[in-house]
Amino acid sequence: MGKRQISDLQTTELVVTMLLSDIASMSVQNTAQPLLSGIIPMTVLVSAEVILSGAMIKFAPLRRMICGRPIVVINDGRVEQGELKRLRMSVDDLAEELRQQEVFSFGDVAFAIVETNGKLSVLKKPEKDTPAREDFGMDPQDKGIEAVVISDGTLCTPALRLICADEELISAILEKKKLEPKDVFIMTMDRTHAYNIVERSKEL
Repeated sequence: MGKRQISDLQTTELVVTMLLSDIASMSVQNTAQPLLSGIIPMTVLVSAEVILSGAMIKFAPLRRMICGRPIVVINDGRVEQGELKRLRMSVDDLAEELRQQEVFSFGDVAFAIVETNGKLSVLKKPEKDTPAREDFGMDPQDKGIEAVVISDGTLCTPALRLICADEELISAILEKKKLEPKDVFIMTMDRTHAYNIVERSKEL
């Protein structure tokens, strides 16, 4: 199931998660039962989930049958009342979901789609959407992600690969600042090698 949150799980994944917790708790609480009586069903459930997930990736009809389809509830600015009724979703529910997407007017929405995990995806009308820099003819520099390269005095090697940097560059910057890694609480850097350093508090 990866690192997804509970709200991102499909129905089958949520059911398996709840069943695993119930089986594990029963095995721990009832010491009269052998440990295998809990391990075997948990192994079967996990194996079934892995097999089913793999099958859903390969066979789209199976995924649609188990997970359903995304449903368009606002189509080209028009609220699909029939789809809302089929989802048993009230207008108040739809308005609440839109507000959580920072949309406070139905007239601002071109398309709204209820995904298979229950979340609402919203595409605003072009005239209501926030303009991007390319709309003004600007060509911003791609700085990439800002990664934490030193955390609590420890150098994070995987982060250096992410921003195309090396330990020599970090050492040179710290030497210029007259700092040791142990003196740094947080150091971040992006792909342009622009950095920010938070020194460790002397009181700690």
